[in-house]
Amino acid sequence: MITVDSLTKKYGGFRAVDEISFTAQPGRVTGFLGPNGAGKSTTMRVMAGLTPATSGSATILGRRYADLPNPGREVGVLLDASAQHAGRTGREILSLAARTMGLPRHRVAEMLDVVSLVDDEPDRRVRNYSLGMRQRLGIATALIGEPEVLILDEPANGLDPSGIRWMRDLLRGFANQGGTVLLSSHLLHEIEVIADDIVVIGNGRIVADGTKDELLEAAGTVVRSDDADRLAHALADAGVTGTRTSDGAVRTDADAAHVGRVALAAGVALTELRAADGAGLEEMFLELTAETQRETSRDDQSEGAAA
Repeated sequence: MITVDSLTKKYGGFRAVDEISFTAQPGRVTGFLGPNGAGKSTTMRVMAGLTPATSGSATILGRRYADLPNPGREVGVLLDASAQHAGRTGREILSLAARTMGLPRHRVAEMLDVVSLVDDEPDRRVRNYSLGMRQRLGIATALIGEPEVLILDEPANGLDPSGIRWMRDLLRGFANQGGTVLLSSHLLHEIEVIADDIVVIGNGRIVADGTKDELLEAAGTVVRSDDADRLAHALADAGVTGTRTSDGAVRTDADAAHVGRVALAAGVALTELRAADGAGLEEMFLELTAETQRETSRDDQSEGAAA
């Protein structure tokens, strides 16, 4: 389990992370979602003991990372796949990790097989790896100690579609065996496909937190009728606020059962009535994080300076 409690990180007078609290539970994949510069990487660096918190705490299995007796055996971390030693081979990097953790040599070969670094790839210098290969090596390093917890920052970067599918299956299997996974991304779809729980951060603060189903429900209802004008009037008369979509449907925050009753009472035949899907979740995400929807922000600069 990962527990974040009132965590704050300041850089001068700027709050990169502002009193955030959430948990990542065993047996579940928790998606940590937010636009670039929202505070995701700063939070994960605090978790991994790389950046000190200004106040509050982030604990793994009930302890700070620095207090874990053999951290790699309890938590696997991948924050930057490009930070690996470019002059070493993939096999050397895994061998050093295994020796540091006191693991048997056969774990290196096992991990190379798990992440599909094959043929001459393990014996190439990392400088000659593609980003996707570096991500696989980073995941192997995170997994080599057979940890209970995984903390992964943007692990899909550089992976092709088959690699992304492989990663999802790997993390799903890890969670199904009781492991805790915290997976960050600025890409909604990547998180939506795999996550059980979602934490949304924007401008350094938690703006939404819940199960994927809860957030999908909160994204509202999509309703459609062949008589769109009559439907819109019926909803308005019942005090249900809705907005027309470009394809003629109406999206509303009201739940589907209430919308259905309103339409029935008004004699409006519906051709579609459902909870909003990923498109609705995406719209909600964009609304919640609108203030930080930029490629560059002060948090990006602060995180880069701290790296």
